[in-house]
Amino acid sequence: MTRPPLRRAAVLLLGLAPLVLVAGCAKNRQRADTQYVARDVSTLYTAAKQRLDRGSFEEAAVIFDEVERQHPYSPWARRAQLMSAFSYYGARNYTSAIQSAQRFLSIHPGNRDAPYAYYLIALCYYEQIGDVTRDQKITLQAHDALGELIRRFPDTRYSADARLKLDLVNDHLAGKEMEVGRFYERRRQWIAAGMRFRKVIDNYQTTTHTPEALERLVESYLALGLVEEAKRSAAVLSANYPGSEWYQRAFDLMQKYQPGAVKIAERPPVAAGPAPAPQSARIATELATPVAAPAAKPAKVKKQKKAKPPKNTERCGKGGLFHRARCDTTAATPPTA
Repeated sequence: MTRPPLRRAAVLLLGLAPLVLVAGCAKNRQRADTQYVARDVSTLYTAAKQRLDRGSFEEAAVIFDEVERQHPYSPWARRAQLMSAFSYYGARNYTSAIQSAQRFLSIHPGNRDAPYAYYLIALCYYEQIGDVTRDQKITLQAHDALGELIRRFPDTRYSADARLKLDLVNDHLAGKEMEVGRFYERRRQWIAAGMRFRKVIDNYQTTTHTPEALERLVESYLALGLVEEAKRSAAVLSANYPGSEWYQRAFDLMQKYQPGAVKIAERPPVAAGPAPAPQSARIATELATPVAAPAAKPAKVKKQKKAKPPKNTERCGKGGLFHRARCDTTAATPPTA
């Protein structure tokens, strides 16, 4: 009674065996290039380069790693490490790309291709930057990686591109602070909002968010009843961004709250032409210094004297940097190459 079921099971097993063998062979064919088969370095590197040219980045990265594993002391192993990092970057596998580049730097920190490895790490972080409504941990990592590249290799072509990307990263971080500040402002949490806007002014002065931060700082100070602080912020906004929309809004707000309170902001905005560049070095000091107009002094009439031959009144070495620069004739000449 039990033989027919056993016979059926045996028949089924015999029928499934060819399918399992075919599937195993297909899988082995796909992984034929990644198995450990002793091959010379030129064959492995050529195979990886061919897959890279065809756009098979994942396969190329695996074979480049195989070059390093089978021939670790070959000169091609150093180049294979960087090519592996680039292949992972092309496949958008940023974690593996960063790990490969960092392994290259840990083994060959003084190699001539080290700037490219730092640049590749910064790019991997940079291309993962998300929206300002999300967490900005990746943005901070990109900021640190770009700054490290600029600090270590300031004269390379990678640093030139890194400086442009660093400006965009700073603008993105400032946008995040402005987003959080607007959120607090909508909830009427004026102290928290003012701290966010002040952080933009202190840390990201050269970004495009500085005029809005100054205007919203005026709003926060007025809501808290700090009229003098609001006047100071409006004066800084008037001095640095006189033709902007945010200047006009701050001026109208100050005149509505306390007419005639802001004298320095009564200058009409510029009708045409681009707004002047922000004076980043002056913003923080102007915010920390109260605005006060100097008292006018009557002009004195001097008696005319006879013309005398000029004397050396510069007192070189005693008049400070300005006098020393004027007396030193070599200060204005450019350095020789």
